[in-house]
Amino acid sequence: MRALLVVNPKATATTPRMRDVLTHALSSEVKLDVVETQARGHATSLAREAVTDGLDVVVALGGDGTVNEVVNGLLADGPGSGLPALAVVPGGNANVFARALDMPAAPVDATSQLLDALREGRRRTVGLGQVDERWFTFCAGLGLDAEVVRRVERKRADGRKATPALYVRQGFTQFLLHSRRSRPAITVHADGREPEQIGLALVCNSDPWTYLGPRPVRPCPQARFELGLDLFGLRSLGTVTTLRHLRQILSTRPKPRGRAVLSLHDTDGFRLTSERPMALQVDGDDLGDRTEVVFRAVPHALDVVV
Repeated sequence: MRALLVVNPKATATTPRMRDVLTHALSSEVKLDVVETQARGHATSLAREAVTDGLDVVVALGGDGTVNEVVNGLLADGPGSGLPALAVVPGGNANVFARALDMPAAPVDATSQLLDALREGRRRTVGLGQVDERWFTFCAGLGLDAEVVRRVERKRADGRKATPALYVRQGFTQFLLHSRRSRPAITVHADGREPEQIGLALVCNSDPWTYLGPRPVRPCPQARFELGLDLFGLRSLGTVTTLRHLRQILSTRPKPRGRAVLSLHDTDGFRLTSERPMALQVDGDDLGDRTEVVFRAVPHALDVVV
């Protein structure tokens, strides 16, 4: 079995020692090549080369951004038989995709589970989401949450660490001081439904949507890799309304409900339009401003070693 280990050296848990431990462990089971990413998009190029070279497995050691890049490289020409399987060793801050697959949070424990899966040939086929031509593994968003992602990325570029506290501070700053909340600007176009206006759109491919430290954020608790896409929308972004529903999705038993909530479950896809350019994010990656985006569920998109 031939495998490629894609290492993001800037990820939180990707220390030289962690890389060496993982390399040594995987080399006992597979013929392994190891490459560290050099810049944004490098992991995508490496994964595309792995497809061309006919490798069996691509292992991503890094956070959700690294995983997303690898997935977009593996699926650059779409799903199909013979593609390398994906394996993940969590090395970032949130590691939402790995945790949604029930991978251990600690890289060493995740490596042990991965080795057992390789020996036993355990794989799971997951469905993924697409927004326009970009694949995402667990979430996407248009508007407020994407603006928060953008603010955090700017802080990280200045040397700040992406902690839950940083996300919370930037979230409240964006919401209270910079959001235009008086009139919902996003319109949802879904088959079989009248268009509806919302002020916030969160799209989920799995549950949870993200984490604030150990606490999961679950706007779409019914979302599953085996199903279509879920949408959580708020028709109003009033302060009291938004805080009430934030409390709901942070609950240990989340059940978002109320007149302000628009919820779609297990859909093949939908289109979002906006009256003004709004930020778009996928898997925590800022994709710039959009006025129209099309989301599509793709079942049985990729094999994952678990």
